[in-house]
Amino acid sequence: MPSMTCSPLIIVLLLLFWDVWSYEAPEDKQDEFARRPCPAFLTFTNAAYLAGVTVELPCHCKPQQVQSVVWFYRTHAGSSEETRALTDHHGNKLLDTGLVPHSNDLRSRFAIRLFSLLIFRAQPDDSGLYICGSANKDFFFGYDVDIQKAHSVSFPLMLTPERTSHKQKQTKDPKSVQPLYRVFTHYRPWSVCDRCGVPGEQVRVGLCYIHSKYLHIRYRRANETVSSCGSGAVPKAFVSLKQNRVQAKLEVQSCQVTCPSQPTPSSKVLALMSFLGHSSASMPVEVPVFFLSHPADSVLTLGCPGARPNMAVAWDRGSEPIYRSDHLAGNKLAAQPSRLLIDTGHNLVFQPAKTKDSGAYYCWLQGRRAARINLLVHISFGQSKLIMSHPDFPAATKTLFISYAAMTAVFCLLLFGRTVVRYLQDTKNKA
Repeated sequence: MPSMTCSPLIIVLLLLFWDVWSYEAPEDKQDEFARRPCPAFLTFTNAAYLAGVTVELPCHCKPQQVQSVVWFYRTHAGSSEETRALTDHHGNKLLDTGLVPHSNDLRSRFAIRLFSLLIFRAQPDDSGLYICGSANKDFFFGYDVDIQKAHSVSFPLMLTPERTSHKQKQTKDPKSVQPLYRVFTHYRPWSVCDRCGVPGEQVRVGLCYIHSKYLHIRYRRANETVSSCGSGAVPKAFVSLKQNRVQAKLEVQSCQVTCPSQPTPSSKVLALMSFLGHSSASMPVEVPVFFLSHPADSVLTLGCPGARPNMAVAWDRGSEPIYRSDHLAGNKLAAQPSRLLIDTGHNLVFQPAKTKDSGAYYCWLQGRRAARINLLVHISFGQSKLIMSHPDFPAATKTLFISYAAMTAVFCLLLFGRTVVRYLQDTKNKA
C-alpha cells in the first residue's frame, strides 16, 4: 500500500518540475577527448622518471567513436614493425608473453585505468615508446619514456643557489667552439615536508638531460632543444653520450612543519560525541584501512595508495617514523644494511619479510596521513621447501640435542643415586 500512495506523488512532482526532463550537461563538463584532437603526425612526448616510481601515462586524445584503447610498446632501438600490443581492445593484458618484446616482469606490473597506462615500480629496462591506439593499429598519442636509476643518494646540509640549476654551465666565450650537445643534471623542486607535527624529510630528484639543437623533431618537449639523456630524440651519432652521461641523483634533507588546523565538526557531530562521552579533541582522523597478508621469508613491497612520482611519501610503523636516512636503498652513510628499505620510488620494501614485521603501517602523502595498512606476515606451510633449508634449523637442532643430553644426564644421575641408596641399605641390613 505505501508504494501505491507514493507513486502518484512522484509523478505529480515530475510534472511540476519539467526541467528534470530536459537536463543537459554543462559545457565545461563535456568529453575531454572532444576538446583535444589527435595530431595528424604521431609525435612522442618525452617523460623522464626516477626508477621505482609508479608511472601514469594518460591517453590524452582519441576519436569519440572509439570506446576502448589498446596500448602498444617498442624499445627505442626497435623499428616500427616491432611495435607490439600490451593489451587487447578491452584493456586486458595479453596472455601470450611472446607478443611483448620485454621481460615478463613488466607484464605483471602494468594496468589500465580509464584509458591510462599504469606502470608500477618502473625500472630502466621499461624505457621505450608507449603508444595509445586502437585494435586496428590506429595510433592516437605516444610517449617517449626514460626511466633513470639513482646511483647516488646524498644528504646535503646546505644548498647554494647554483645547486638548484644545471650541474654544468656552458661558457659564454664567443671564441669557443659550440659543442654538439651538453649534458647536465636537472633538479626538480624540493617536495613538501612528508610529515607534519613531527620531524620529517624532503626529497629532490636530479635527472640527466641533454641540450642540443640536433635532437630528433619527432620527440617533443616544451623546449625542443632539451630532452632526457635516454630519450629516442638523442641522435645515434652521439656515441660518447653513454659514457659521459650524468647519473640520476636523489637528495634528502630534514624538515619540520606544523599540521594544518582540522575543520570544526558540525554541531550535531559534537553533540553526539558529547553524548558518548568524548571531546572534540579526541576525535580520530579517519584514514582508509587496508588488510594485507604475505608469506614469510619472501620479498614484500608496500606502496602508498594514490602516490604519484611528484608526491612526498613517508612511512610509519605504528607511531614510530621510518626515515630515509636510516632505511633508504643505496644510502652508503647508513651504519649497516637494513632489511627494511625505502626505495627511490617511495615504496616500503622488506628483504625479506618476517613474522615479526606484522603490525600496522601508516603512509603519508603530501604531509598528511593517507592510509593504514594492517600487515600480517605468516608462515607458509604449503611451500615445497625442505625443513633443513630453514635458516633457524641449525640453531633448533643444536638446542634439541643439548636439551636431550641434559635430560639424559639427569636421568643417569638419578638412576645412579637410586642404586647407591639401595646398596647402602642392603649393606646395613646384612650387618
